Amino acid sequence: MKTILLSTAHTDLERAAEIIKNGGLVGIPTETVYGLGANGLNPAAVRHIFEAKGRPQDNPLILHVHRAEQLRDFCRDVPDAAWTLAERFWPGPLTMVLPVRQDVVPAQTVAGHDTVAIRCPKNDATRELIRLAGVPIAAPSANLSGKPSTTTAQHVLHDLDGKIEAVIDGGPCQVGVESTIIDLTVTPPRLLRPGGVTLEALREILGEVAVDPAVVAPVPPGTRPKAPGMKYKHYAPAANVVIVAGTREHAAAYIRRHFVRPNAVLCFEEELPLYEDLNPTVYGFERDVESLSHNLFAALRTLDHAEIGTIFARCPEGGGLAMAVQNRLRKSAGFHVVDADTEQ
Repeated sequence: MKTILLSTAHTDLERAAEIIKNGGLVGIPTETVYGLGANGLNPAAVRHIFEAKGRPQDNPLILHVHRAEQLRDFCRDVPDAAWTLAERFWPGPLTMVLPVRQDVVPAQTVAGHDTVAIRCPKNDATRELIRLAGVPIAAPSANLSGKPSTTTAQHVLHDLDGKIEAVIDGGPCQVGVESTIIDLTVTPPRLLRPGGVTLEALREILGEVAVDPAVVAPVPPGTRPKAPGMKYKHYAPAANVVIVAGTREHAAAYIRRHFVRPNAVLCFEEELPLYEDLNPTVYGFERDVESLSHNLFAALRTLDHAEIGTIFARCPEGGGLAMAVQNRLRKSAGFHVVDADTEQ
């Protein structure tokens, strides 16, 4: 199979919509990351997503819709909170887990759950693609399973060229990390994955919002994931990733004591002078978390080389969007975090 590169021009979107209608796979741009899209109501097409990515079958997918009114088409009893959140945050980087899926949504899409995860992406071209296809598009991140997510069309081609029919080049993704996932099937609502819509913003709308333990710690063996990104190691380059927490000076001292070439350092722009002789990779400014979010996966892909043994990574602290960056880095590190302040 030859993977074709399409633009966001209307004729190319029509071509991509025909591929979706016919059960094929298309890499699609969103404001979060690129998705690997297929007809979410076609069990065979959904199976192809899992096969192309090498994705575990118990990892559910998200249905992407082009307008909020479609919630009724795929959820039997839409909670009032879902309409409120949709009015505030859609189109945008928010996925809602809802009860109970309509029969039209196949078990393969939701990994056998009765619930269904739905979001309306902010990217205009992708919403138009969904409208043209006439079906919701199931779309996990368009990368090989476990690898760093893709934020450009070129990243998608690197991982999936020859495995999928097409990729739509919509330019670099704006947010750079996957959507926030909120579970509205429980009381209080539960944050399953942090993203571009922050926990603080959700609490302004919903009041109490719990945080699932999977956000900050590994999921116990045998757990059945309710949403993407909860159970398995994700976002990981070939090298081992070690997050080094603590003050700048203590972190730099720890990294220097343990650094052996060809190890690598992933750090903030403000810390560059501390690591200049170690050829560090910078992924943004600590004071500008949006830059860290935007550049994280591209930086991890830059460091995805077999010869690199260990990547020592610096991670932002605090809430808001920093929580999403923390979550992705911790997942990539298998939650291996060293506190340099106590390792002196």
